[in-house]
Amino acid sequence: MASNTQGIQQLLAAEKKAAEKVGEARKRKARRLKQAKDEATEEIEKYRGEREKQFKDFEAKHIGSREGVSNKIDADTRVRIDEMNRALSSHKEFVIKDVLEYVYAIKLELHKNYRQ
Repeated sequence: MASNTQGIQQLLAAEKKAAEKVGEARKRKARRLKQAKDEATEEIEKYRGEREKQFKDFEAKHIGSREGVSNKIDADTRVRIDEMNRALSSHKEFVIKDVLEYVYAIKLELHKNYRQ
């Protein structure tokens, strides 16, 4: 009977050691996964930074700076507004005269749906 309990004790000790080894292996695996994830995140951020820089360089080369584009749009807008103001001042009296003639030229006629 003593050998039976001793065998059981040995089995329990072996099971405990195996559980500890499995636990340590799981911890190592978790550490390796975390390290791999951190390295991947770092690599992604590095790649994102490179691509962002390439895009900014491409944008500056092909489009120009945003301020330059904005200034060009503002200048074009001012030119168009000036042209419209000149057109308005040169045609203003003619348009007013035509509108007034149209308003004053009243033609009296019965509506086509009117019945007597």
